[in-house]
Amino acid sequence: MTILTQDYQITWEKLPDDYKLPDDPVDNINQPALAAALTESLQLARKISANALTTTNYGICATLNNRMVIKAPDWAFIAKINVSREELIRSYTPQLQGDIPVIVMEFVSDTQQTEYSIKATYPPGKWFFYERILKVPNYIIFEADSGSLEMYRLQNEQYILQESDENQRYWIAEINLYLGVSQGTRENRTGKWLRWWDEQGNLLPWGTELAEQERQRAEQERLRAERLAAQLRAAGIEPED
Repeated sequence: MTILTQDYQITWEKLPDDYKLPDDPVDNINQPALAAALTESLQLARKISANALTTTNYGICATLNNRMVIKAPDWAFIAKINVSREELIRSYTPQLQGDIPVIVMEFVSDTQQTEYSIKATYPPGKWFFYERILKVPNYIIFEADSGSLEMYRLQNEQYILQESDENQRYWIAEINLYLGVSQGTRENRTGKWLRWWDEQGNLLPWGTELAEQERQRAEQERLRAERLAAQLRAAGIEPED
């Protein structure tokens, strides 16, 4: 995709306290659940360090020719912030408050395809902003109903569509994890979900899956104990409580 580069003077400034943020509703009922699932499995696997930040529909800022631009990706991962979380209540400014996000995700939710907007004039489109202004190394576009997943990687200052591996997953080097799609049920939604896998191909579970694994383990222990007790009784030995 060819993009005409707009001449912008980019500065990194804190969002003014009196700046009125848009108060738009979330575009799609699935977006919060998809984002929460991504974050939860990372947290449970201890893949989010104390100074990392994951965001959901949260403003990421840059100032272009003295005019503030704010985009709110559906999910983003920032490896390191250098300010307290209290300073990030309303928005985040890369370079000033921490690293450039290493991943931004958009969950396709409208027919206007704003996720692909290469509009370079002010205010720039999402694609242009992530690619040319923020220079985010990994841009993910996911359509939950169909399970369609597109991963773009920044190469020579342009997003290049990546091919998945033999397991239909994409390696994200910055966090040493694979990203892919799997069928599942969570929060009363059965469908396609974005999931993480580690270097060995192990799925990073959700909390509900961990709880089910523990329930199954406890059930196996109970059955094993019952079998042992039965064997002891058959041998004329009364098992101890």
